[in-house]
Formats: sequence, structure tokens, C-alpha cells
Amino acid sequence: MSGELPRRTDHVVIGAGQAGLVASWHLQRAGRDHIVVDRRASLGGGWQDRWDAFRLVGPAWTTSLPGAPYAGGDPEGFMGRDEVVARMATYADGIGAPVALDTSISRLSPTDDGWHLDTSRGPLTARQVTVATGGFHRPHIPPVAAALPASIRHLHSHDYRRESDLPDGAVLIVGTGQTGTQLAEELMDAGREVFLCIGHAGRAPRRYRGEDIFVWMRRLVDDGPRVGVELPTAAQLPDPAMRVAGNAQLSGHKGGHSPDLRALGRDGAHLVGRLEACSGDWCRLGGDVAATLDQIDRFFEDGVQQLFDAFIDAAGIDAPPAAPQATADFTPKPVDELDLGAAGIATVLWATGYRQDLSWIDAPATDAMGFAIQEHGISPLPGLSFLGGLWQHDSTSSTLVGLERDARLWATGLGLPA
Repeated sequence: MSGELPRRTDHVVIGAGQAGLVASWHLQRAGRDHIVVDRRASLGGGWQDRWDAFRLVGPAWTTSLPGAPYAGGDPEGFMGRDEVVARMATYADGIGAPVALDTSISRLSPTDDGWHLDTSRGPLTARQVTVATGGFHRPHIPPVAAALPASIRHLHSHDYRRESDLPDGAVLIVGTGQTGTQLAEELMDAGREVFLCIGHAGRAPRRYRGEDIFVWMRRLVDDGPRVGVELPTAAQLPDPAMRVAGNAQLSGHKGGHSPDLRALGRDGAHLVGRLEACSGDWCRLGGDVAATLDQIDRFFEDGVQQLFDAFIDAAGIDAPPAAPQATADFTPKPVDELDLGAAGIATVLWATGYRQDLSWIDAPATDAMGFAIQEHGISPLPGLSFLGGLWQHDSTSSTLVGLERDARLWATGLGLPA
């Protein structure tokens, strides 16, 4: 959208990623006057922030959106970053979303009859506002980073683009969720020596009982309620802090596979525990790596597998029997400390995830951990709603798999046709 930003509209959607665009699709169907604002200069949402070799973890068919099912030639393939960005931009154009780019929001505050937005292009007021800024706001770097020596370059995965940008030498990756494991494989394939500080993100199989694991996730989201087997909601988590746990280790690289930390260790990666403290080149490491690897390997069997099996049984699906997940026979030797200089480590790459940041909402809209207070996307604050947030409903809410379900719930809550 070009030209002047309107001073008032009925509904403002903040964020032109997939959640904001799907919100626009619903609002257009209802004939609601609205505008979608985004701080970026181009369409494509947060996918533009990923590194050069990034690939979707889910198959291409997961990019199906309301009014625009995936129509490419490789539904089981795994899109690269630029393909995903182009897919989102094409969707925005196809549905005629009224997007205002280069429009950042510094403050959102309630008024007597709606909401006031302080934007980089002037003030804007609306009767209703939907925050669709995704689930990954502020790159999280642990405090221990401040103690790293100045000779070590360190950066968050958010700012990493390609291996050739890094200084010569070994790389210490902190975190082994989806991003950390994929970057470890990428750097090792480029000939880098890699040290991996292992986290607690579990491992999941690429395929289970004859289907890509995302097939079962989508079936659970779409059909689970009908047969009484559903993913746990945010309210059902035993500990709210589980909302910031790393996603299970999966990759869309090399045709799609399940990374195996033990195999990486066998092939030359140095598997070590968590980074607890640093002083100069010396770093103290903690955690029982062998026990953590056992926990990672049991993650799927101890929880998600049982849910999938229950769903398959309840839905009467004829699926082949489960097969054990292959795991390399390797256990690293325990290491209590690491001399960065002696190890030749020139870069520390933080694959430590993100934290919520909705502090620009000048109203009591979030809980103690910074997550939006909402039910099915609807805030108790009149005229405010959310879509596409982390754990808005369940673990799929901030993903392409759960978006359409969450959008229907959000639309219903706003009185729109779902």
C-alpha cells in the first residue's frame, strides 16, 4: 500500500506475516474496513530474518492458507527461505490485503472508543486492533555472554546469514533445538569444527507410521477434537515456563530428516553441557550430557508418540505399526570445562531462541512471562485481540500448522464468519 496512512480505521492488524494476512482474509470476507501495518519494507514477514540456507521444517503443503491452498509442484518438499518469503508476498497480493509497509508501532494504548497507535508514519486510531506479530520477538542471549573475551565473535542465530561471514576457526553453538542442530550440520558440512552446548529440546522422527510427522500434527489439529484426542493447550501445561521450551529437533535440509546429536558427535562435533560461566578463555560447563542425550532420545516415545497412536486408534486410521527411531551408538566423554583459545573457537553462535516482547502495549495485556492474556485470541481488554502468538492455544499456534484453526477461533470470538 502506498500513499498516506489513514488517521482512523475500524480495525488495525499489526504484522503482515502469515497471521496478519490470514486475519486480513477473514476481515475482508466480513466486509470490515481495516489496514495491516508492518515495520518491514517488503512483504514476507519474519521469514525474511532467517539465514540464507534456511528451509522450512514442515513440508511445502503446510503453506496452504485460507483461499490459497498450496499449488506448487513439490508438496512434500521443503521450501527455502526465499521461496517462503515469495509465497507470503504472493498470498498478500492475491487476497488484496491492504498492507502499509515501513510502518512500525512504538506504542499501543486504549482510548474511550478503541485504541491509539503511535506509528512511524504518524498517529492512527481504530476501534479494534489485532496483534499478529508472531511468537519470536526478541532474540534471547543468556547473561553469560557478557563474560566472553573480546577476541571471540558472538552473535545470535537471528543475525547469522552464512558460514563464510564467520571468522576462521571453530564455532561453539549454544542450544540444540531446531535452529542449533541445523546450523551445526551446515557448519560441519562446510568443514568447520563445531562444539555444541546441548539443551533439552527433544528429538522427533521425520516420518512416523507411514507419514511425515506434520501430517499427524495437522490431523490432530483439524480432526482431534472430533475423536477426543487433542494436543495439550497452554492452560494444561504443568509448568507455564514450558511455553519457551525449544521445538523438537527436525530439519528440512537434505530432503527432510531428523537430526541426531549422537551422529553429529560420532562424526566429529564436540558435544558438551550447558555454558554456566566464563572468565577469559575459560568456561565452566554443567549438566550430565549422557543423561541429557537419553532424555532427548526418549522425548517422542515418552509423550508425543502416545498422542499420535491414540489419535490413529480413535480415528480408525489404517496406519503401519510404529518402528523405533534410529539413533547412532555414541556417547561423548564428560567435559567439565572448555578453554576457548586452546580449542580454537573464534565464534559463539547463540541458538537460544526468543522471548516475547509486547511491552509497547500500554495496557495490562500480558502475564508475568510477557505472554498475551487471551482466550482463543480475544483479550479481556475491549477491542484487543491476538493471532499467531506462541502457545496462543497449543504448541502449533505460532506455526503454519495451527494458524487456520486459531484464526477460525479468533474470527468467531470477534463475531466474524469463520
